Amino acid sequence: MRITKKGSVIQLAFLPALFPVNCYLVEEEDGLTLIDAALPYSGKAILRAVGRLGKPIGRIVLTHAHEDHIGALDALKKELPDARVFISARDARLLAGDRSLEKNEPQTPVKGGVPKRNSVTTRPDVLLNDGDRIGSLLAVSAPGHTPGSMAFFDTRDRSLVAGDAFQTRGGVAVSGVMKPWFPFPALATWDKDSALASARRLLDLRPTLLAVGHGRMLEAPESAMRQAIAEAEDAWGGRSITKRGGGEHA
Repeated sequence: MRITKKGSVIQLAFLPALFPVNCYLVEEEDGLTLIDAALPYSGKAILRAVGRLGKPIGRIVLTHAHEDHIGALDALKKELPDARVFISARDARLLAGDRSLEKNEPQTPVKGGVPKRNSVTTRPDVLLNDGDRIGSLLAVSAPGHTPGSMAFFDTRDRSLVAGDAFQTRGGVAVSGVMKPWFPFPALATWDKDSALASARRLLDLRPTLLAVGHGRMLEAPESAMRQAIAEAEDAWGGRSITKRGGGEHA
């Protein structure tokens, strides 16, 4: 595991040289917020990193319900029974293994590693909606990679933990844009139109730091995000912008 700290955000990267899977610790005055739970075997390493920081995890926040973002959730909840678990109201259904779509959603099958029905025993304590607050973090709806993907924007320093709405491994890309050196987020993306609209919304936040599920953190990311959006528009004919306006295993 590789640990990288930038401001109040600490990246814990598993398999960083091969198949990077990241989760994040965000420092708050009352302790730590863990964003995502990485891989099934990651729990002990996460707890060791927390032990070195000397602060408790009070909250476990999930960007979406793919298995490489919720892998150690049950193990962590067992060791941290008082930690509250947060996920979007929409992806709570995926967490329970329900892949069904709502009538108003694009009727493209949900892709990627969704847990089997009731295989995850942890139940969320809080179902998030767009605009909710978790400590210093603002919950930002960012559907596309999954129907209920969320990003989390730190209002103190404008750092953005974006889940798989973007990737930086293999090149900065909007979820759904294929990068040959790391194609997995694209292969697991549910709806490209939604993903592109969400990417533009996240750019509008003008983040100072972009932290994603796969790849290194990126400081001053606006230019790279804008270029990635332009690449997606070119690849997909700009359809999200023209149809919906601008302003989600791997």
